[in-house]
Amino acid sequence: MEYRSNGQLGVEVRGIDLKETIPDNILEKIKKDVHEHKLLIFKNQGVITAERHLEISQWFGELDSKHKKHKRSPHPDILRVSNDSTEGCTGIGRTGWHIDGSFIEKPFRLCIFYMVSIPREGSTAFISLNGLINQLTPEKRELWNSLHGIFRQDGYENIHPLIYPHPVTRQPTMCFNLGNMEEFIFDSGGKDERFLKNDETEDTLKDIDREIKQSEDLIYRHKWEEGDLIICDNRAVGHEATPETQYPVSQIGLRILHRTTIKGVNTPSKQI
Repeated sequence: MEYRSNGQLGVEVRGIDLKETIPDNILEKIKKDVHEHKLLIFKNQGVITAERHLEISQWFGELDSKHKKHKRSPHPDILRVSNDSTEGCTGIGRTGWHIDGSFIEKPFRLCIFYMVSIPREGSTAFISLNGLINQLTPEKRELWNSLHGIFRQDGYENIHPLIYPHPVTRQPTMCFNLGNMEEFIFDSGGKDERFLKNDETEDTLKDIDREIKQSEDLIYRHKWEEGDLIICDNRAVGHEATPETQYPVSQIGLRILHRTTIKGVNTPSKQI
């Protein structure tokens, strides 16, 4: 097994076939390295069946499948995404930069992506959240650090700190979703606690989006190739689908992505 840096975020992994039995020592290394590198991009994996995708996912723990269901999905634990509504859920990943599962009490630990049908255009963009935080001005970092977001989706409502220590690496990271953060609380639990006004909330969301878009040196856009499988440290990496992913089949070809998510075990907290 060989790692090759892609120069921005994560590593390409070559010389291993995930369809074969993986020795325990290699599996333990993969589990450790996904937190160190944040993205493990396994190349040349050939066809990964839905059954094998689920088996690979279960190496890392219990699956958590709080996602939209589609009749074409091969299993309820697999989110099936497409640019064709008859083939999968459309518009997924296009509501803004986010981590997955921010709306639940314990966001997903890992996401595992596999592209079943690769379009001619359309990438998945990823950014290191620790890298983003470290590039903020001291004043902006202090402001973001004082905020908690209120997340509402699919009947869930949870409040999480915008910045908190990653439960494994302890590096500062973010819990956010620019598509479903409806409100912010300033100084939650403190003497200056208050809810941000609507215009302040809108300005904060725009500010997060602007900071990400200005951090081109931190963004890795993965152009999918046949046989790619990505394991992502969901709590350390923000992502979004690029606009081209929703172009019609007649323009870019059929896009079908399968995603599984590993159940979270930690509620985002300021406490280390």
